[in-house]
Amino acid sequence: MRLLRRVAAACGIALMATSAAAAPVSATAQYLISLSGTSIASVTIRLNDTGKRYAMALDARITGLAQLVASGVAKVDSTGVSNGRELTSEKFALLTRAGGEDFTVSVEYAQKDVTAFIVTPPLINNIDRVALERRHLHGVNDMVAAFVLKGGGLDKSLCDRRLQIFTGLERFNVTMHFARADVATSKRTGYQGPVILCNIRYTPVSGHFTTSEITNFLAESDRILIWYAPLATPGYFIPYRVLLTTSMGDLSMVLTDLEQ
Repeated sequence: MRLLRRVAAACGIALMATSAAAAPVSATAQYLISLSGTSIASVTIRLNDTGKRYAMALDARITGLAQLVASGVAKVDSTGVSNGRELTSEKFALLTRAGGEDFTVSVEYAQKDVTAFIVTPPLINNIDRVALERRHLHGVNDMVAAFVLKGGGLDKSLCDRRLQIFTGLERFNVTMHFARADVATSKRTGYQGPVILCNIRYTPVSGHFTTSEITNFLAESDRILIWYAPLATPGYFIPYRVLLTTSMGDLSMVLTDLEQ
C-alpha cells in the first residue's frame, strides 16, 4: 500500500495553457514511473476537451519487479469546465485497490468551491491529523485538472502559477516557478522537442497527518520538478517528465507515448 501511495503521489504531482481559440483536444498519454532506475508502475491518461468542457481518466498499475513486493491499481476520473487558462473541476473520483481492499474518494465542486465529498472507508481523525476547515474548501481544484496547463506559449510565464488543491482528503497549495527552457531529445520517450522546466513547492494546509512520511517529504523537498511539453493543439501543455528526489532514490515519471 505504501508503494501505491508513492505512485499516486507522483501521479498527483504530475498531473497539476491562455489560448487564442478554444479548439477541441483528444489525447492519450502513456507514462512510466521508476524508482532509482527500476520501473514500478505504468500510467495511462486520457483527455478529451470540447473547448468548453473536459473529461480526464487516469489508470495506474504497479508493474515490473515491484509486483514481487506489492500489487495495486489506481483510477482517477475528473470532469468539469475548460476555459482559456485552465481546467476547473466539477467532479473528481479516486479509487485505489491494494491487498484486496478498495479505497474511494468522491468530490463535487461548484465554481471552485467544494459542495460535497465522501471518503470510503472514512479516515479516523486523531491528534496527528490537521483538521479541515470550511474556509479551506473555497477556491480549489482537483489534483489532476490543476496540472494540465493552458497558456499562450511555451515560455517562462507558463510556470508562474499558484494552485490550491483539495483531494477529498487533504487541502494543499502548490507554487510553481520557472527554472529553465530545455529540450527533450530521448528517442525512447513519446515526445522530442522544446519543453519548459518548472520548480514545484508543496505546502500542506489541512487534512494531512503531521506524522505522514510522504507529506513531510514533499513539504521539505526543494527538488520537485516538472517538465511541460506542448500538445498539437496550440496553448495546451501536459507533463513530459516529473522528478522527485527521495530517500530511496529518484522517483521519476516520464511520457513514453502520446497519441493525439
